[in-house]
Amino acid sequence: MFPASLPSPSQGVWLLGPLPIRAYALCIVAGIVLAVWLGNKRYVARGGSPSTITDIAIWAVPFGIVGGRLYHVITDSQLYFGDHGAGFVAALRIWDGGLGIWGAVTLGAVGAWIGAKRAGVPLPPVGDAIAPGIALAQAIGRWGNWFNQELFGAPTTLPWGLQIDVAHRPAGYEAFETFQPTFLYESLWMVGLAFVLIWADKRFTMGHGRVFALYVLLYCTGRLWIESLRIDSANTILGLRVNIWTSLLVGLGALVYLLVSARLRPGREAIVDPRPQAPDEHDEQTPTTDATTDSASTPA
Repeated sequence: MFPASLPSPSQGVWLLGPLPIRAYALCIVAGIVLAVWLGNKRYVARGGSPSTITDIAIWAVPFGIVGGRLYHVITDSQLYFGDHGAGFVAALRIWDGGLGIWGAVTLGAVGAWIGAKRAGVPLPPVGDAIAPGIALAQAIGRWGNWFNQELFGAPTTLPWGLQIDVAHRPAGYEAFETFQPTFLYESLWMVGLAFVLIWADKRFTMGHGRVFALYVLLYCTGRLWIESLRIDSANTILGLRVNIWTSLLVGLGALVYLLVSARLRPGREAIVDPRPQAPDEHDEQTPTTDATTDSASTPA
């Protein structure tokens, strides 16, 4: 036993009568609520309607969840459809864990585009407003992996090593007790990333989707390091995990967009939102009329 380590939860599911309450699902829901709240706050501050982000989220969230699950099942198909796969039904059990961020962002963006089109607003300022919230949602969602004792890294003797029960240790690692807490690394990275996005947005008056592009670039940078620590089963291309290749390509695309967009469309665009905007304190002050003067000047 090491002198210090991080314990894993003894359970990730609680029963409320016949209803199972799963920690993984609670983390996902909490992250979504925070993302929508912060995104709405930022969008309204930019001049948008207070109902727009919520209405777009109605489309983006389910699309994102489906996309995240599809990406996970496709890139880790051997877990479900291999010689010893868990089967098709297991692929549908999203509450057991397994959401790929790239699928979530891709299909989530499709849902957001549909929602934005229905609301009559352009998508880039919506993405810029919601980007820090998405980062914080990921930070919270990663704690679901902690409850499930999954997606940890290689064995370690570091004092913050994560204790993993024998039943959750990969084959060949049964003798090791503590592992790299990659869920914690990514959670902390995403919290820091969210604050960087908020700071950069204020400092450089970013617009035209550049805040969202910066989120993608910084996430990819952290994911490259974190992914290299993980030991869970994953498909590889030329010896590198699929998620590493995805991070490289998507991160490069985000960097190119940042540079080109800043040159071609500098500054921040004005939000064109056909819906009623949040009332300004100056708008709430109605001019008063002098009733005495008006009545005195009226002929009898």
